[in-house]
Amino acid sequence: MSTNRGPISQFIEKNYLHFNAAALVDAAKGYEKHLLEGGKMMITLAGAMSTAELGISLAEMIRQGKVDIISCTGANLEEDIMNLVAHKSYKRVPNYRDLSPQEEWDLLENGYNRVTDTCIPEEEAFRRIQKHIVKQWKDAEAQGERFLPHEFMYKLLLSKDMEQYYEIDPKNSWMLAAAERNLPIICPGWEDSTMGNIFASYCIKNELSPSTMKSGIEYMMYLTDWYKANSAGKGVGFFQIGGGIAGDFPICVVPMMYQDLEWHDVPFWSYFCQISDSTTSYGSYSGAVPNEKITWGKLDIDTPKFIVESDATIVAPLIFAWILKQ
Repeated sequence: MSTNRGPISQFIEKNYLHFNAAALVDAAKGYEKHLLEGGKMMITLAGAMSTAELGISLAEMIRQGKVDIISCTGANLEEDIMNLVAHKSYKRVPNYRDLSPQEEWDLLENGYNRVTDTCIPEEEAFRRIQKHIVKQWKDAEAQGERFLPHEFMYKLLLSKDMEQYYEIDPKNSWMLAAAERNLPIICPGWEDSTMGNIFASYCIKNELSPSTMKSGIEYMMYLTDWYKANSAGKGVGFFQIGGGIAGDFPICVVPMMYQDLEWHDVPFWSYFCQISDSTTSYGSYSGAVPNEKITWGKLDIDTPKFIVESDATIVAPLIFAWILKQ
């Protein structure tokens, strides 16, 4: 039993000995080994991990330098900030499986958008951010400047305009921790988000130009520069929470450089772990086993590969607790 670890880690080491539990421990130890040997790590966030309050553990991972770059959906980018500024107005619905269509409609009529058992309050969350982020967009356009989606969010947070609304301890916001470190973020498909829809609405009204927001292609260019600068030595690991575009987009930077740019000195991802409850394969990206990624030029034969087939809202904080020695 490790003596330099806290009670959560000791519990994991004592009890998690088989099946998905053992896979969790192996993945956590592999992550830790990768960092100790000088490697860097990307974490990818799919699903509604920000609304699941992953920030409580992820923000500390960021502060302690245990993650070097994040790829996330537009929803995760904004929902951490929504939770930061509107937490007290969130509504929990433990019996969400029993809701009738009429009860779902009533939630909408009362300004609540439901994510499983948690309802996000539209007025306090979306509109509170909208008022201030639109100013960032319009100011940039007036000055002829263009930024990536996460850069606008960083500007918003670092401006302190949102501080007046904070309803949780700000140390539990992973976006705030990331902004303070200027952590690189990749946010593919950002337009598929509430703020993306709001931005589109201003473009349709001719109040903003689409070109003020940098694109997903520019994110791939940004990631290519970052990967080239950070993949020497031990290399970059890939810790994937869920599946979808948050994982598939960034992992493709390696085969893109090797096959499309014909840069044949590009190292593969040097660690891979996925937490997923997706049905294994049948054509899905989220359910593909790690070895399939060898055939796509993403992982090497010898890349340490882990898959924990379980609920990421439970598994990810435990793995982070291990890495943080909690």
